[in-house]
Amino acid sequence: MNAAQLAALREATEARRPVAFATRLPDGAAYILPDPAAPAGLAAEAASMLAEDRTGTVQIGGEAWFIESRNPAPRAIIVGAVHIAQSLAPLAVSMGFAVTVIDPRRSFASADRFPGVATRTDWPDEALDVLVPDRRTAIVTLTHDPKLDDPALIRALASDAFYIGALGSRQTHAKRLGRLRDAGFAEMALARIRAPVGLDIGAVTAPEIALSIIAQMVAARRGRLGATA
Repeated sequence: MNAAQLAALREATEARRPVAFATRLPDGAAYILPDPAAPAGLAAEAASMLAEDRTGTVQIGGEAWFIESRNPAPRAIIVGAVHIAQSLAPLAVSMGFAVTVIDPRRSFASADRFPGVATRTDWPDEALDVLVPDRRTAIVTLTHDPKLDDPALIRALASDAFYIGALGSRQTHAKRLGRLRDAGFAEMALARIRAPVGLDIGAVTAPEIALSIIAQMVAARRGRLGATA
């Protein structure tokens, strides 16, 4: 890896842009993919490995290549610094997510309640405008307050987030869907929201609900959820 490639990899990391670093064995010729100058077949193989978060050695055109997938860390954006969030945030961290908790109520979104986790106290829609959710981002709303949850969901539905979840009963969610329809969202878009949030494991306590949510997030990330759940 030369200095220019190292700089390019750092830039990609800062921009949360997925790239693959391919090295030909044993001569060390290297490419940062995608790269139109790369040998035929290498870009397609690298794209496949990026999509699956795989790193390893492959044979392309009779040559051995080591391809390192350099995807940005998955993110979990939690709207509402409530009790469930206090259980969900460390669970998400343990699963490899970069976690941000958003709540304009400063007494809720504090370092004491969320040690080691990034917190934001701006309004959720403003925070999401800054965070720019991408296809490696999960967003879950937990406040039960339409003033906080609805603007966050509007931003989430306009993003490429791979998972959108919202806490609340079926009755609460039906009212929420009505408000979002009034905001101009079609049924196909609204179907992206997982609500009531979490897998149905009979969860009752805050830690149990957090477990059901993180399980659903992981299932969505790994392509194990259908159009509805």
